[in-house]
Amino acid sequence: MDERSIAGLVATAVIAALAVFGLYGFTTGYLLDSPGEYLAPSMGVLAVAAVAVAALIASGVGSGRWRENPYW
Repeated sequence: MDERSIAGLVATAVIAALAVFGLYGFTTGYLLDSPGEYLAPSMGVLAVAAVAVAALIASGVGSGRWRENPYW
């Protein structure tokens, strides 16, 4: 394996670990315990974040030049 593939594997493992920790925190904080008055604002923030990420992905995929960068 070269350095790029090792770095990619490490980055993927870190992202997966952060996703697991986030899911654990969400589960213990909101699903198991009663969040009270913070449930609606939290769901609103999650919805806005999902829309923002989807818009960024759509703008990147819709670009005709996205693979013309020398990085790829």
